[in-house]
Amino acid sequence: MVKRMAIKLMFQLISLLWLTKASSAVAASIAKPNCTEKCGNVSIPYPFGIGDGCYINKWFEISCNSYSRPFLTSVNLEVLNVSVMRGKVRVNSPVVSECNDTEWVVRGENASVNLRRSPFFYSETYNTFVVTGCDNLGFSMLDGKVIGGCMAICNNSVNIKPPNGCNSINCCQTQIPIRLGTFYVNITSPGVNSTQFGCRSACLAEKNWFSNSTWNYFIEDFQLVRYVPAVLEWGLGYGIPEFNHIENNSSGVCSTDAYFSKNGTDYDRCYCKKGYSGNPYLPNGCQDVDECAQWITNRCYWDCINTVGSFNCSCPPGYLDIGNSRGNSSNSIPSSYSRVGYYCVGLRSRRSQAKVIGIGISIGTVGLLFLILASLWMYRVVKRKKNIKLKQKFFKQNGGLLLQQQMTSDEGNVEKTKIFTAKELEKATDNYNNNRILGQGGHGTVYKGMLTDGRIVAVKKSKIVDECQIEQFINEVAILSQINHRNVVKLFGCCLETEVPMLVYEFISNGTLFDYIHDQSEEFSVSWNDRLRIATEVAGAVAYLHSAASIPIYHRDIKSTNILLDEKYRAKVADFGTSRSVSTDKTHLTTLVQGTFGYLDPEYFQSSQFTEKSDVYSFGVVLVELLTGQKPISSIRSQEERSLAVHFISSMKENRLFDILDTRVVTESEKEELIAVSSLAKRCLNLNGKKRPTMKEVAMNLEGMRMYQGNLHVQQNHQDVEDYLTETSGPWNACSTSTGYASLESNAKSSLDTKPLLLNSSC
Repeated sequence: MVKRMAIKLMFQLISLLWLTKASSAVAASIAKPNCTEKCGNVSIPYPFGIGDGCYINKWFEISCNSYSRPFLTSVNLEVLNVSVMRGKVRVNSPVVSECNDTEWVVRGENASVNLRRSPFFYSETYNTFVVTGCDNLGFSMLDGKVIGGCMAICNNSVNIKPPNGCNSINCCQTQIPIRLGTFYVNITSPGVNSTQFGCRSACLAEKNWFSNSTWNYFIEDFQLVRYVPAVLEWGLGYGIPEFNHIENNSSGVCSTDAYFSKNGTDYDRCYCKKGYSGNPYLPNGCQDVDECAQWITNRCYWDCINTVGSFNCSCPPGYLDIGNSRGNSSNSIPSSYSRVGYYCVGLRSRRSQAKVIGIGISIGTVGLLFLILASLWMYRVVKRKKNIKLKQKFFKQNGGLLLQQQMTSDEGNVEKTKIFTAKELEKATDNYNNNRILGQGGHGTVYKGMLTDGRIVAVKKSKIVDECQIEQFINEVAILSQINHRNVVKLFGCCLETEVPMLVYEFISNGTLFDYIHDQSEEFSVSWNDRLRIATEVAGAVAYLHSAASIPIYHRDIKSTNILLDEKYRAKVADFGTSRSVSTDKTHLTTLVQGTFGYLDPEYFQSSQFTEKSDVYSFGVVLVELLTGQKPISSIRSQEERSLAVHFISSMKENRLFDILDTRVVTESEKEELIAVSSLAKRCLNLNGKKRPTMKEVAMNLEGMRMYQGNLHVQQNHQDVEDYLTETSGPWNACSTSTGYASLESNAKSSLDTKPLLLNSSC
């Protein structure tokens, strides 16, 4: 026993000495023989080299200047570190800076880096494009075209670096294109170029360096930086013609125990074979690895014997290696024990019997675990099939067949509509979190969400609906799919595989026109110019629906709550659930009267015939809202004038127009201009639909008023107003005293401003 232990110890010492010798050989095999291995503190491994014959190609030549700083001669970049195993070179990349206070530009000695036709390119994995400074818009450009960029927003109150790096306040960063070989940096200011903001900079930097740096890039420190670390990736297959035809290691480019990876990419390099490590480009650069030195590489349960390029496991004396015996084939021994020495059993030993029993128990446990996993897998398969059937049921229930009919019909144009999955929308809305709710209406709830591609969207989740509301939902998909107008909300797609159907359309950030008019603060009230612009945009959108769309579309529910405002307060007409496509020169006759108190056309209410002039009337109410700042239904007005339309016409009849107009509207506009817009609104509110202008005429009039704003001369007198009102006073008075439309309005409360009116509710 003592002799056996001594022999084993001797073999271990011999292996340790051999490993030490091999490690020394690997450490020594960095550069070619008789070539300089370092420049300063930077190691220069082959295929890079300093001096003739020390590099594999001219692209890999390193020059070491008098300050012991290495430079990649072919592209004139200072080298900070070289990794042969990962195919990376860490270099100093120039910083482009512009200082407004002295009007001078700081650039590195080599601000324009051109890596084209070379084996090097900027790594999109390890680098980021960085823009710093106040009010700085930086672009990275290639061949005169913008390929990336971001904007650093001013905020002088922030003077410390946030813990998570750039957050667009005085600093921003963005991803660079794949395999970027060359680029040019352009710095500009999107706002006022003030001299008090100091310097602005842009550069391409290593992600880890930038996120861990201590530079105060919000103030002055970063303007002193001329260069920042960046990572280049390289390979032999691109930019080196003599290596383009290498298929294996027969040409001798790689080490004896290495192979050349040729897969048609820029990553064609030499790699040491399994069981070897070192520099794969040097002769005998790949040295054997002692797997027995580490348990993670050998996994031997007993003795480990290292071999060249591999290792073997062995059983100690007195034990039988049943993992390699002929009597125990792979039918009885697991494949993981097929290597020599993995499965050892002692001969005629109680301890070995106990081990065999333990192994049997382990195998039984593994079998039980396999059965459990198989059962779980079967459960998931059954559940998945059940979910598929349920989704198919919901698809039919939510109008999927009707949508398919719309897609195949001549009048339908929904083939480009994306069908979202339920999982996508759950992820986008954080599982329909209540904090994501944007609003709720008669047809459903709208959630704010973010898709996987980064787009911010609004997800409209319908309520549990009947067949009539399903038809409205599919109708909204069909209507929005036909519309392509800048002032109409854009539809991205829909989801039909959930219990209730959902729409996904563009997110409009600044709420509704109703909120903009009626809930304005003293600090931000609505100017007359903005009101006239919004009215013109809405009129143009509705005119497009009536006359420019492929099939005329009647909105049927135009109101200020259905007009959204984007980030620039541009109008977007929304909510097409009750809209209808109709043939040219036809009206829409229905037994289902739909609309909203205060906006509903009295003629439509009485006849159930919806025409394009019904939308004109609703728009006239919106125009009066913009003029007066008052709500369409108000309980504070008299019983007869509770409707804003009635109140407006009555005020014009009594020559009190300027008493009901919004104060800011009166102070910011010309009298003639207000009379012209008010007259246009009055024409839209005519009880006789045939005497109302078309939406195209309304849009042209408003556009003309905006174009000649300030130079508008309107010949308007009191007698004209009297003549017009005399024409319509009879019907208005009759409506006010009847039990019809005005009666409904007089009994409505202000809470019904945004609720739809549904009468004769049969489908």
